[in-house]
Amino acid sequence: MSIANNAIIDSSVSLGDNVAIGPFSIIGPGVSIGAGTEIGPHVVIESGASIGKNCRIFQGAFIGGEPQIVDFKDVPSSVRIGDNTIIREYVTVHRSGDANGVTVVGQNCLLMAYSHVAHDCEVGDHVVIVNYTGLSGHIVVEEHAFISGMVGLHQHVRIGAHSMVGGMSGVSQDVLPYATVSGYPARLIGLNAVGLRRRDFKPQVRSAIKQAFKWIQSPDLNTSQALNKIESEIEMCDEILYLVNFMKNSKRGFVD
Repeated sequence: MSIANNAIIDSSVSLGDNVAIGPFSIIGPGVSIGAGTEIGPHVVIESGASIGKNCRIFQGAFIGGEPQIVDFKDVPSSVRIGDNTIIREYVTVHRSGDANGVTVVGQNCLLMAYSHVAHDCEVGDHVVIVNYTGLSGHIVVEEHAFISGMVGLHQHVRIGAHSMVGGMSGVSQDVLPYATVSGYPARLIGLNAVGLRRRDFKPQVRSAIKQAFKWIQSPDLNTSQALNKIESEIEMCDEILYLVNFMKNSKRGFVD
């Protein structure tokens, strides 16, 4: 264990084996830090936050701070960061705005410098969030999503698994799984074909998703008609079922 002499660590903090904490970092009451995690200089981790194993948190990151909510009344809430996640310089992750609520960042994620995860977000595993991107409150980002730099995302949107959001986009509706969207406002560009190949999706599954997206993007079909064709003409598999359910359950509508 390597802890700088001028780090400030509350006596109630729980530290796993081989934790490193850099100079001038402040670790608040009730924080837990998993084994093998490295925390750089000038990092602030506020009360009750939980950091997983083998994480790397770089200079100036601020985790567990009070949510940016007008007239917020202080309630006990927290942040949870999963194992093997990397949080780069000056990232902010704010705690939940609800009593006993949790803002979650999953395992094996990369949050690049100056990105922001607001209160009550749920970020899944293997997610990449690029520099200066801001997630407003209550956003769900599902596994293996890639959000490029300088993107703004509206509260309560859902970013589907294996999707990609292009840089400098404005996202005010849900992003379909497997999709690539870009622009201000964001528009559906097509299938994230490269991402699906990298994730080792089977060829027949990629073909089925590709056909589904042709109908979704068809100017001659509305959403209900596209769904009908997907359900009636494509052999159902887990990936297609997930896409269908995502479309049916979208509360804000989705980028098209």
